[in-house]
Amino acid sequence: MVNITEGTFQIGSKKLFTKTWLPDGTPKAKLVFFHGFSDHIDRYYNFFPYLANRGIAVYGLDQRGWGRSAVSKSEWGLTGPTSQVLSDMAAFLKPQLPSSPSDPAVFVMGHSMGGGQALMLAGSDDYADLVKRVRGWMCESPYVGLSPGMQPSTLLVFAGRLGAKILPHKKMVNGVPPEKLSRDPEVVKSLANDPLLHNTGTLEGLSGMLDRSLALTGGKVRMRGGRVQALWVGHGDEDLGTSCEATKRWFESCTGEVADKLMKVYEGWYHQLHAEPGREEFYEDVAGWILERAGGDQARRAEPGPVEGEGSHPKATESETLEAKTVGAKL
Repeated sequence: MVNITEGTFQIGSKKLFTKTWLPDGTPKAKLVFFHGFSDHIDRYYNFFPYLANRGIAVYGLDQRGWGRSAVSKSEWGLTGPTSQVLSDMAAFLKPQLPSSPSDPAVFVMGHSMGGGQALMLAGSDDYADLVKRVRGWMCESPYVGLSPGMQPSTLLVFAGRLGAKILPHKKMVNGVPPEKLSRDPEVVKSLANDPLLHNTGTLEGLSGMLDRSLALTGGKVRMRGGRVQALWVGHGDEDLGTSCEATKRWFESCTGEVADKLMKVYEGWYHQLHAEPGREEFYEDVAGWILERAGGDQARRAEPGPVEGEGSHPKATESETLEAKTVGAKL
């Protein structure tokens, strides 16, 4: 049985909506999860209940400006600058970090925008002490770069950055068509009809997302071996929102100091791996990777650095998975 609890998390004067999925008994591990752009924590289908049934406690929130944390239309997209975004993440993460060796290991995962944020936090000098206490970092379709069809023009980027300095809270509707996010027609219909998906960002928030992307693609955000213990990245090669190729390039050039890392490419899959046909494979990949590392330093680890490649991906054991066609290490 999964125990589900809703609540709020106070950061300064702001209350953020939270939700937890707890297993019966003592958790084997904890996962702190950060959602993507114009998203909310209730949109992950059976992913979190599945993890909880495997013994992994999941802690999620609607980030500032999104979902039920935006209590009025005036708050839509008010994420604040990148410094605020990372500070919110760190504040939510800290209470879950282990305080003794007997506490469950903690993992951090983000999807899309949240995945890019997780990489920024993991690579930040400002949060080095916090990062060292996280057992593993995971990203689902992270926003490292946009897919070719989603990239803004140079003129639009320039105008947006200038506008962010003058009118930071000026709002823009900037969504991804639902049919580009999942191949499941029921998911597409649900995305189109969800009133919490407002697709509204501020110039400040959108500029911050772009700057984080440029920092990642420009090689300014690197995973340090003395801080990041382990890294897993999953990306669909038909993602029409964020670029799988940009993620590969970042993974292969900026994670060399991390011995325990894996990037898996899901052939033919779109952006929301958690909502794709055959999503149970993704659920199992995430659960298996966490549980193999949840026992501490003596837990069995993956071989260093593969990027899983280009064929189909039936369910497999870890050893079978790592013997699949590889290119390098993966996000």
